[in-house]
Amino acid sequence: MTSPATPTDPSQNLPYADPTSTLVSASALDFLLIELVPMAYRISADLAAREEDWMRGSSSKPRSSEDDSASATGTIGRTIGDAGGGGTVDEEEAREAVFHRLETLGYRVGLGVAERFSRDKPRPTTPLDIIKFLCKDLWTLLFRKQIDNLKTNHRGIYVLTDNTFKPLNRMSFDTKRFDATSSATTAANPNPNPNPNPSANMGGVMGTEMGANTLARVQPFLYFPAGVIRGSLAALGIVATVQAESSALPSATFQIRTVGAKP
Repeated sequence: MTSPATPTDPSQNLPYADPTSTLVSASALDFLLIELVPMAYRISADLAAREEDWMRGSSSKPRSSEDDSASATGTIGRTIGDAGGGGTVDEEEAREAVFHRLETLGYRVGLGVAERFSRDKPRPTTPLDIIKFLCKDLWTLLFRKQIDNLKTNHRGIYVLTDNTFKPLNRMSFDTKRFDATSSATTAANPNPNPNPNPSANMGGVMGTEMGANTLARVQPFLYFPAGVIRGSLAALGIVATVQAESSALPSATFQIRTVGAKP
C-alpha cells in the first residue's frame, strides 16, 4: 500500500526562508524608494519654514497644510529641477538636509539587513570577501540581481557598478516641461557655429541639457541606497564612506572608500 505523499512546504524552497519572518511583496521596496525622496524634501521644507518663523519671532499660529504643501512643492521644484548646479545657498542647504536624512535612514536599514541576513551563516572576514558578499548576496536580497561590475585598487577603494539599477529602471522624464525651457534658452543663446542641419543642432543641445537635467533629478534617489551600503559594511566591520552617482539611466555607480584607503 502506497502511503500518500507528504505535502511540501513552499517556504522551504525560498532562498531566504526564516520561520520568524513575515512575507512582504517584492515591490514594497520599489514603492518605498519612490516615496522616500519627496517625503524627505517635504520634511526638510517644513522644518526650514518652522525655523524661519521662529527666527522672525512670528506668532504661534500653526501653519496650514496648504501652506506646508506649497512650501514643500516649491523647495522640491527649485532643488530637483536645478540642472546647472548654480543653486542658491538655501537650495544647497536643502540638498544637504535631504542627503543627511535619506543617507541616515539607509544606514539604519543596512545595519539591520546585514545583521539579520548573516546571523545563520559564517560571516566574511576579509574586506574583499565582505565586498563580494555585498555584491552578490545582499544585492540579490535587496534588488533581485547581483552587481554587474566590481573594481578595486586593492588599497581600500572599491567601485560597484549596476548597469540596470532597479530604483532607476522605471524613472521617467517630463519632456514637455523641458521643451519650453529649452526653447527659451535656445532663443536667448543661439548657436554661434550652426550646423547646416538644424535638426542636428537641436538634437545635440537638447540631448546634452536633457541629460544634465535628468541626472540632477536622479541624484537624490541614490542617497538611500548609498546609506544602505554604508550600514551593511558597518555591520560587517568595515567603516567607509560611499559616494553614489549615475552617468546614464538606469546605471548607477557606488564608490566605497574605506578608512585608511590609498588612491
